[in-house]
Amino acid sequence: MLVLFETSVGYAIFKVLNEKKLQEVDSLWKEFETPEKANKIVKLKHFEKFQDTAEALAAFTALMEGKINKQLKKVLKKIVKEAHEPLAVADAKLGGVIKEKLNLSCIHSPVVNELMRGIRSQMDGLIPGVEPREMAAMCLGLAHSLSRYRLKFSADKVDTMIVQAISLLDDLDKELNNYIMRCREWYGWHFPELGKIISDNLTYCKCLQKVGDRKNYASAKLSELLPEEVEAEVKAAAEISMGTEVSEEDICNILHLCTQVIEISEYRTQLYEYLQNRMMAIAPNVTVMVGELVGARLIAHAGSLLNLAKHAASTVQILGAEKALFRALKSRRDTPKYGLIYHASLVGQTSPKHKGKISRMLAAKTVLAIRYDAFGEDSSSAMGVENRAKLEARLRTLEDRGIRKISGTGKALAKTEKYEHKSEVKTYDPSGDSTLPTCSKKRKIEQVDKEDEIIEKKAKKAKIKIKVEEAPAATEEEEEEEEGVLVVEEQETSVKKKKKKDKKKHIKEEPLSEEEPCTSTAIASPEKKKKKKKKRDTED
Repeated sequence: MLVLFETSVGYAIFKVLNEKKLQEVDSLWKEFETPEKANKIVKLKHFEKFQDTAEALAAFTALMEGKINKQLKKVLKKIVKEAHEPLAVADAKLGGVIKEKLNLSCIHSPVVNELMRGIRSQMDGLIPGVEPREMAAMCLGLAHSLSRYRLKFSADKVDTMIVQAISLLDDLDKELNNYIMRCREWYGWHFPELGKIISDNLTYCKCLQKVGDRKNYASAKLSELLPEEVEAEVKAAAEISMGTEVSEEDICNILHLCTQVIEISEYRTQLYEYLQNRMMAIAPNVTVMVGELVGARLIAHAGSLLNLAKHAASTVQILGAEKALFRALKSRRDTPKYGLIYHASLVGQTSPKHKGKISRMLAAKTVLAIRYDAFGEDSSSAMGVENRAKLEARLRTLEDRGIRKISGTGKALAKTEKYEHKSEVKTYDPSGDSTLPTCSKKRKIEQVDKEDEIIEKKAKKAKIKIKVEEAPAATEEEEEEEEGVLVVEEQETSVKKKKKKDKKKHIKEEPLSEEEPCTSTAIASPEKKKKKKKKRDTED
């Protein structure tokens, strides 16, 4: 039996010397512990060496695709057909192709796999004429070449430039903001009104560079930089400005800072154009989906386009919001719905209640675009345009509330009321500020006692009226005695009240309307009774 063994240096065909030992699969590895033992099992019959790495790459790509290379075909026709022996191969697919095209019997089994492992472990001793250093260098070169071929590597697709460009762009934005803020504050001491009139930072710096001192605005021509109305307003403000006077040296330093701001702004625009071109060359579909800035930031955050392609859609959705994610997991709250992808135009133009849903769909389509750009052969942006159109259509249906019915024909639109957020305006209740009760317990007891006394008096008056009706012919002496009894009872009640007041002097005083005792009833009641008696006498 012959064995076909592929190496990075060339093709090797071995002759099996003792086929009986191949039957013991579990103990076959012991026969390859040393090169001497290995030479007793197999012997090299033919070795076809590759001339260079390109030839090795062509041979191995053909093997991976299940095809036979011309060089391998010559070797098999020359060696194997003449020997008339079966050929052991490591790949069953390759054995089927050899059997089909060359009509050779091929063997693929677990025994063959163990035999291949043994040959690989003692390859230096079994293949003479090949140095270990040469073998290692050829393996490394072939591995790199094969990786480039598999990933369709090209010099234009270097995402390191994108990572550096987007990092530099962010740094320039920070520096520009600091410089412009310093420039406005510095020149604001001399001409503070100009900062309110001109809002654009670059135009502000260009005006300073052209005019300089506030006195020169009257004779300066700013029609190239400003509209006529704004120019007239600036000149009018310069004449009545409240700013302080500054020296020529101060103006020179301010103008030098303005020059730096203008130069950095120009370089930033140039860098942005460069980033756009690189993104369209390396990741055109990602650029169409989320834009060049968001796409570049995603690539920079992942480290490279290949690393980004290995991430799942849920990871890409929250990429950049790691702190919020782990904080939410730690505190057991809701996890964030978006990270860097929030700055994409599709998410930005969505209403707040649909942002999470759109960001999830956008992340799923973006991952497809990333993988297509990283591993695909085509460099067009057709897939990105198609997916973006689908997302825009989905966004339109969500915004228009055009959700189809699940049951039925599905042609009718679901009737849903328009959502309106109603915010309740709550007013502040100051009654909860004080922890003291509005009325003390003792005060409440006094009020209850007064109410009981009033009820008793009303009951007594009712009894008196009944007695008077029953005995209308009573004498005046009896009436006087009854009146005296009533007056005595009323005096007793007033004395009791005075005693209660003396005992409760430590209670805080409240408004007079609440504290006034109802003593007028004790005085007014006998006078009314006398008047009633006089009326009865006159009637009799």
